[in-house]
Amino acid sequence: MFIQVIQAKVKDGDGLRAALDSWQDELQPGASGWLGTTAGITEDGRFIALARFESAEAAQTNSERPEQGEWFGRVAQNFDGEPEFMNCDNVQVMLDGGSDDAGFVQVMRGNSEDVARMHSLFASHSDELRSARPEIIGGLLLDAGDGRYVDAIYFRSEESARSGEATEPPDSVRADLEEGMRLQGDATYFDLKDPILRSP
Repeated sequence: MFIQVIQAKVKDGDGLRAALDSWQDELQPGASGWLGTTAGITEDGRFIALARFESAEAAQTNSERPEQGEWFGRVAQNFDGEPEFMNCDNVQVMLDGGSDDAGFVQVMRGNSEDVARMHSLFASHSDELRSARPEIIGGLLLDAGDGRYVDAIYFRSEESARSGEATEPPDSVRADLEEGMRLQGDATYFDLKDPILRSP
């Protein structure tokens, strides 16, 4: 799997949502290799999107379509400044991965001294996590190289996510989760309370 992350400040949230919605009808039929998109706008006006493709080649082919460039030009009109892009083909799926059934998505972006170790700790206790935190549907863990990472966790609802955060983890996984949290460093959080979730 290949994921392109797009981040920007938002100037016009309604216009941005309308432009994003138009992609599904106008461009999705010709987007071979597209697996899905998770996007949203935080309450303080930050936009982030994770576009999933089968491969980097499929993503590049889609980007090179003239209609894709024209569409993104309309999208960019709703940004305050230039968007930032990050490409990643080192993606680990946690539990059920990215899900269109999520009512709340939390994206974390940061730098870690050991991204591979951090992701291994988070993904290695699937059974315990599914039992202790049933509100978590799944996640996508991106290692973008040079210590950079983007993690997206999909929850059934924000309310259930907040309740789950207050739950003590089982003793059998506590040490690993605490080490994983330490390795996250000073992460930037994007709470998508009204996520835009699309798939073929």
